Amino acid sequence: MTDETSGSTVPRRQLGRLLTQLREEASVTLDAAADALDCSRQKVWRIERGLVPVRVVDARAMCALYRVPAAMGDIVAGLAKETRAKGWWHSYGDVVPSWFSLYVGLESSACGLRQYDAELIPGLLQTREYATELFRRKNPTMTADEREKLVQVRLQRQGILVRRLPAAPTVRVVLSEAVLRRTIPDHRAMTQQLRHLLDVAALPTVSLRVLPLAAGPPLASETGTFVLLDFPQAVGRASTEPTTVYLENITGALYLDKPAEVAAFEHVWSDLETLASSEAESEKMITSIIEEHHD
Repeated sequence: MTDETSGSTVPRRQLGRLLTQLREEASVTLDAAADALDCSRQKVWRIERGLVPVRVVDARAMCALYRVPAAMGDIVAGLAKETRAKGWWHSYGDVVPSWFSLYVGLESSACGLRQYDAELIPGLLQTREYATELFRRKNPTMTADEREKLVQVRLQRQGILVRRLPAAPTVRVVLSEAVLRRTIPDHRAMTQQLRHLLDVAALPTVSLRVLPLAAGPPLASETGTFVLLDFPQAVGRASTEPTTVYLENITGALYLDKPAEVAAFEHVWSDLETLASSEAESEKMITSIIEEHHD
């Protein structure tokens, strides 16, 4: 497991789910676990939610409390060690908020990404100029150095599209036509961005489709932008990471992985695929808009 391709968030969440299961099977409440471990209820909750790395000594203490068999205890300890590995994005420090660090870790571990965006070109498909303009508008008081770090994080994330080991994820994107027509002030940079979309769409693992305005309002009108992340089947691990829905807003993000939640977004995605133009028709539309920018 390498820092660059896996990161720490998947084992954190695997460990969190496993510890929750073991605690509940032992009929130990969160409060009772916190008392026995001499820590706060919040600490146990954060461990179970996969929000923090876990020390092996804490994992072993939990296993002892829950009377876990030795073999399972070894699995728990192994996962705890992996939760303390750092992904490449940590080197950028405070400029990347913790709630987004979690997403970057999941994104780098996913074998499939399905994204709908009604407002902006998704980060994985952005050019440097487009990303820089977005960050400039989002926080005009940010220093040039801070903005450059954010742009670098965004560009480095795009490496998953062409990586070889593990294999690049399958990326399926549906963009509202409005995204393509909502230009940034630098029209030349916008034209470059649209051309870049065509280049990325040509990759064998990428599918890019446009939802025409004429198609009418999709079910996604109620959800807004979202990403569905699918993960590879676990081999020799406690469990496979479940399909997760990522929803971002101005102050943070939501991660949904309950079966009913995922099913609801799968339904919305299916509707998008029904309404969106084919890849070939989408390519024609983008090319047409590029020609409009030249006029």
